[in-house]
Amino acid sequence: MGKQERRARFKAMTSSERKALIRKKMKAAGLVEGSGVPGTTLSSYDQEQVRELIRITSCFPEMRTD
Repeated sequence: MGKQERRARFKAMTSSERKALIRKKMKAAGLVEGSGVPGTTLSSYDQEQVRELIRITSCFPEMRTD
């Protein structure tokens, strides 16, 4: 199955189907939901710094992972 076919199939799924697929793949990879860096939350990131990085990377199309 090609990249475009996988992308189309994923977009055709419902939100709950997508979540189930992602959870299944995470489990197969040995990952657990919320298993990021212990003792931190997403709120610990400097939101302005994150926005700035997003703006910078949008200037470099070769950095995008489409």
